[in-house]
Amino acid sequence: MTTAFVLSGGGSLGSIQVGMLLGLAEAGIRPELIVGTSVGALNGGWIAGRPDHDGVLALADLWRTLSRREVFPTSPGLGLLGFLGRRPHLVSDSGIRNLLHRNLRFRRLEDAPVPLHVVATDVLSGQDVLLSSGNAVDAIVASAAIPAVLPPVHIDGRDLVDGGVVNNTPLSHAVALGATEVWVLPTGYSCAMPQSPNGAIAMAMHAFTLAINRRLATDVERFEGVVELHVVPPLCPVRVSPVDFSHSGDLIERSLNSTRRWLPTDRSGLRQSELLEFHRD
Repeated sequence: MTTAFVLSGGGSLGSIQVGMLLGLAEAGIRPELIVGTSVGALNGGWIAGRPDHDGVLALADLWRTLSRREVFPTSPGLGLLGFLGRRPHLVSDSGIRNLLHRNLRFRRLEDAPVPLHVVATDVLSGQDVLLSSGNAVDAIVASAAIPAVLPPVHIDGRDLVDGGVVNNTPLSHAVALGATEVWVLPTGYSCAMPQSPNGAIAMAMHAFTLAINRRLATDVERFEGVVELHVVPPLCPVRVSPVDFSHSGDLIERSLNSTRRWLPTDRSGLRQSELLEFHRD
């Protein structure tokens, strides 16, 4: 049996995923294969190098210190050029690259201690692209390159952007890679927000996460009878924008406690896709 972790995208809501990872690590559940998209590729890159409980604790410590400025370093000049159509993006990817250069424990995907695969989207064809080898930083940045917000990454003759555009929770790839037991760690979405997100990037990310949550429910229904599938329930309510990193510590703790409560429950007869519907944890 091959156990895979499938990590979805979701911007700053990736902190919810970290709480899930802590709960699974406490229970002795470790991945033998990791497939991630966007922030799931970032978290997956860390876990692929440090899958033990101490490694996940260190990831949680990193998340608690992250700020929006560190991840999305903005400048008025670059934003104006993007708005005028002279650049295909609003924000530099230098923040994400610096984070990865400081923290990744391997340079190439194929050298990861736990096999790591990340998903990006081909800008021209619209097809999802599974990256399993090559420069790890480039691959993960490509997987997290939100269209129009961050620049595309050129890999093997293709311009690649965020894998969440077409396959935010790459369950299908995990099955194709031979996983027989799959733990899906969705970031969820900003449910039960008191008002609409403020700002262009925040609004774009919120709409993005709403759409991909529906796609995930469809994929879960498709593969539920094919592999042993476990969908860790995302949090709700989450009144946090996907670009707001100031609540990461709270989201990690809430997600950890929610996962601790969920793991020992009897889930026989429960449709996994039901865990993705609007609920309150």
